[in-house]
Formats: sequence, structure tokens, C-alpha cells
Amino acid sequence: MPVGANPAFARSAAARLSGPASAPLRLPRLHPTQAGRNVAEKAPCRSGASPETAMPLLQAATAVRENAYAPYSRFKVGAAIRSASGAIYAGCNVENVAYPEGTCAEAGAIAAMVAAGETAIAEVLVIADSPSPVPPCGGCRQKIAEFAPQDARVTLCTTEGVSRTMTVADLLPGVFSAAHMDRA
Repeated sequence: MPVGANPAFARSAAARLSGPASAPLRLPRLHPTQAGRNVAEKAPCRSGASPETAMPLLQAATAVRENAYAPYSRFKVGAAIRSASGAIYAGCNVENVAYPEGTCAEAGAIAAMVAAGETAIAEVLVIADSPSPVPPCGGCRQKIAEFAPQDARVTLCTTEGVSRTMTVADLLPGVFSAAHMDRA
């Protein structure tokens, strides 16, 4: 189900988006267990997109990150994808004691998109609690490249507001594609 299809999420997202369109992107308040500090309000996480398109991705990734199941690493990651239709799909990392059987946040968001019947990514945003933006692992880079054009924007954010925006081509140069399997 697209994130926006959930009525409760849609109401809360509408309330958060009621500010001026030119306002900087601000992370929503994080869970109070973050050592008593509100890291989300320290700085904006900026994407190369307009606030109207980037804010819903940021909010979805930040919200779903709180649901991550990371009892071993305690490294929670959230990802949100805007599909070609404009729908937003979110995913979080889910660890398993039998490493590497867990699921990355990006893979979870892609699975949600495909389960909803869509197969085209327009934009990706990933957020993690790290001093610097965390890029997707190699496997997730390939998964993103499977569904996104090479010029699709990928924004990597920290909970402190640091961000880096790049394209899929920047993220995965020398991508392996179906064209490599074509025989002349």
C-alpha cells in the first residue's frame, strides 16, 4: 500500500505539510528515546528536489526509520521511493540474528513498490543516524538501478540534517544491466 493510501498517515502528513512551500526541509521530531535530544530539529536535510516533492519523501523515510528492527547493530535506516506515478513507498531495515539474512531499507521500499504493482522509481531518499550520509550497499544500488533511470535523484540524509544528492549513475557507475546479456 502506498504510504499516502493510509488515511492516518495522510492526515498527519497533511498537517506537517501545511507550512509555506518555500520553508526549508525540516526533519520531523524523532522518538524521545534518542538520548533526550531532538536531533531532527538541528538542521534541514536538503535534497535537490523542490520542497513540495522532497518533503513527503523525507517524512516517510524518517517515520518508517523508527520502525526499523535493528536489535544487533542498533543502526536504523529508513528509505522512501517516489514512483513514476507519484506514489510514495517506504521501507526500513529488518535485521536477523543469522547475518546476512536481514533486509535493507531500500530493498523494503522497492518490495513495497513492486507489491503495489509499480516498477518505475523516480526518486529515492535514505536517512540514517550517522555523522555523514550513508549510501546504499552494493546490492541495493543494483536494485535501485533495476527500477530507476540513470538520472534519477538519490538523496542521502542524516538525522542531524546533513545530506548529499546524487544520481543513480553517480551511485553505481558501470551498472550491470540487461543489455549486458544481449547477444549480437
